[in-house]
Amino acid sequence: MEASVALKKVGKLSGEKTVLADLTFGIEKGSMTAIIGANDAGKSTLMNVMAGIEIPNYGTVYIDGLDLTKRRAEIRKEIGFIPMQADLESGMTLEENIHFIASLYSLDKETIQNRLQRFSEELNIAEILQDYPGNISTGIQKKAMFLRVLVLNSSVIFLDEPTAFMDPGSARQIWTILKRLQPEKTIVYTSQNLKEVEQNHDRILVLHNGKIVLDGHLDKLLESTVEYHQFRLELENVTDELFNQVEKIPTVVTPNKHGNVILFYGRSKSVFFQVLEKINLQLVKDLEIKKLGLDDLL
Repeated sequence: MEASVALKKVGKLSGEKTVLADLTFGIEKGSMTAIIGANDAGKSTLMNVMAGIEIPNYGTVYIDGLDLTKRRAEIRKEIGFIPMQADLESGMTLEENIHFIASLYSLDKETIQNRLQRFSEELNIAEILQDYPGNISTGIQKKAMFLRVLVLNSSVIFLDEPTAFMDPGSARQIWTILKRLQPEKTIVYTSQNLKEVEQNHDRILVLHNGKIVLDGHLDKLLESTVEYHQFRLELENVTDELFNQVEKIPTVVTPNKHGNVILFYGRSKSVFFQVLEKINLQLVKDLEIKKLGLDDLL
């Protein structure tokens, strides 16, 4: 399939800190891709770089095969972007905000107005288009920002937490429209709402410390971890010496200590008994074995 968005060895620095590290991947035209990860994983920075809001320190972003940095003016009209935080101009009404941005994309007034009327009615915000951003909730502002993207009719849409601050009904409206836009549009979004991600994706990228650590459809990602169990062991007391003994067990994967709780992974339940051999059973307060889900991939 043809790539609508492609990154080649893209990196982004913040001072001496590496925010994005040598990223190389492509996103298929007409697909819906979710980017997930813990806070400070680099999700918003990645969205800003792909949308051309920030310039990478090295590497290249391509939109429909064109170098985004070198041909920014030419490519801009193909990109729609909604940042995490509301970015509407406070001195303009919602309608004026949208008209102003749309005019920069060389859209004629009649086209802008027709799209504005159609989509504002679908989003149930037609009656407040003359309101100023400061007089409406953040969730409604986000809907207005989504309306702006629909009016622009860009071929590639980047959405940073598209339903943040919205009520459930408004969030459902957003996803109904986004699904309808496929496969004509390429949609890339970030979200901390994992239930939304499970229901709305062709592909998931898991970002950790600026690197893509997992990539695929949810079923594929879970298959890659299906052999693993997650173990939670709560004790009366977890000393550094005891935790060090657990860490040295070859079959224990990524052990962590949180107070008097030890959390670790293993390929079989037998790992759990290997750990218990290192522990005085009288110290055990609680134990749990859990199947992995999407939230555990983070």
